[in-house]
Amino acid sequence: MATRQIIQTPDAPAAIGTYSQAVRVNDTVYLSGQIGLDPITMQLAESTEGQIHRVFQNLRAIATAAGGSLDDVIKLNIYLTDLSHFAKVNEIMTTYFHQPFPARAAVGVASLPRDAMVEADAVMVFQD
Repeated sequence: MATRQIIQTPDAPAAIGTYSQAVRVNDTVYLSGQIGLDPITMQLAESTEGQIHRVFQNLRAIATAAGGSLDDVIKLNIYLTDLSHFAKVNEIMTTYFHQPFPARAAVGVASLPRDAMVEADAVMVFQD
């Protein structure tokens, strides 16, 4: 039987809608989409680079709260309002993730919550 646990941390932005920061089911953790919000001020980082860093910092905080790290991420989805920022995402991503990198999708979207430029969600799996 599957056990379900809600993951919540003050080190990542509080949910701004009807969702949890993450949900753990057995050995799998589903991390909700994170935008570049500072968890204290709830304001977006001003630059694209700042938002990308903050997105990964928020995901890292939630992964830590779940008892893991970004090294446990097996799937990452990235959403960009401007795909010309994809190279910057790749560059910054290497400061948060290590080889072997998770499977990943990058999707161009028309808009994101709070007029963010980037959002990412992830799936983590704990290995025995």
